[in-house]
Amino acid sequence: MHNEKTDQFAINRRGFLKSCGYGTCVLACAASFPALASPSGEARSARKGRLGPRRSPWFSRLDDGALRCSLCPRSCRIREGKRGFCRVRGNREGRGYTLVYGNPAIVQIDPIERKPFYHVQPASQSLSVATAGCNVTCKFCEVWDMALVAPDEVYAYELPPARVVEHARRSDVRSIAFTYGEPVVFFEYMLDTAARAKEAGLLSLFHSNGYIRRRPLEALCGVIDGANIDLKAFDEDFYRDIVGGELKPVLDTLRHLRKAGKHIEITNLIIPTMNDDVAHIREMCRWIKEELGADTPLHFNRFYPLYRLANLPQTPVSTLDKARAAAKEAGLQYVYIGNVMGHEGQHTVCPECGEEIIHRVGFMIEEPRMSEGRCAGCAHPVPGLWG
Repeated sequence: MHNEKTDQFAINRRGFLKSCGYGTCVLACAASFPALASPSGEARSARKGRLGPRRSPWFSRLDDGALRCSLCPRSCRIREGKRGFCRVRGNREGRGYTLVYGNPAIVQIDPIERKPFYHVQPASQSLSVATAGCNVTCKFCEVWDMALVAPDEVYAYELPPARVVEHARRSDVRSIAFTYGEPVVFFEYMLDTAARAKEAGLLSLFHSNGYIRRRPLEALCGVIDGANIDLKAFDEDFYRDIVGGELKPVLDTLRHLRKAGKHIEITNLIIPTMNDDVAHIREMCRWIKEELGADTPLHFNRFYPLYRLANLPQTPVSTLDKARAAAKEAGLQYVYIGNVMGHEGQHTVCPECGEEIIHRVGFMIEEPRMSEGRCAGCAHPVPGLWG
């Protein structure tokens, strides 16, 4: 549990960019993105310090006038005039507010494979949306200068849910993805946007750390179509020391998503000396098979040195290969390698006949060898949102 706003991390942006010169990091400053056009054609540019305060029902009042946030397992106790751990949820005159409603710091169009979603409408484009703030403090965060700061400190757009969906439809994307930052902290914004997206015939996806309580997750399951959850390790010590959270709530989230019938993919970033123990990886893979199913797509991503782990080397490809072999030995059917261009672990292979269903080179893919969600060769069903 956390009571007050935390201190900011002392590391400059230039140092971060120099540390991650591998070309896949996402710049958190929305000023680097083009201005969005309003319906009248007027350009809407990002502005630093923009806040989107909105009353939130996800608070309960305590006897001493403080509020308890009920979104994530931290259950922050927030006194009058203060904010919670995530920096974007506050107590104003005894009322609970989200401070980032309708003011995303990132709005950009990406290949769906970048999320990564390998079993969702291959080769389609997705509109990515994120605000400032996060409810954990990963020492390997790729977007720390957006996620681990207050919303007052970043450039953000004024973009309410209706305009997000309008922008998505005008851009001819097939989904909206709440990603890059942590969607749980801008829950109200995500929930309302996803509901409008559903009405417009767009998929709603979220890539999250899975650090969310049961009741809001149930509400979210009513409007989202799929999730990619970062299962950062299968080790409580790693979660406590490196992530700044707990493992159990993430596992509970995955179980509930499966029970709710949502499409799930899992990402595990393998960090040398931190979470690359093959025994832990085997244990994680056995848990995935038993609790979620052998057909749950699992992405092992390569780590590149950045932020507070800039002193570590990038993940050896041999380590990723061992992890993939362990996952397959545990019985998982769709195991991928990410952040390694040209690796055979990027392709989707039918677990029944062994034929390649989807061939990928980075974010470029060939025409899938599928028919109505089944392998074109043997008609084996492949889980996903193929549409």
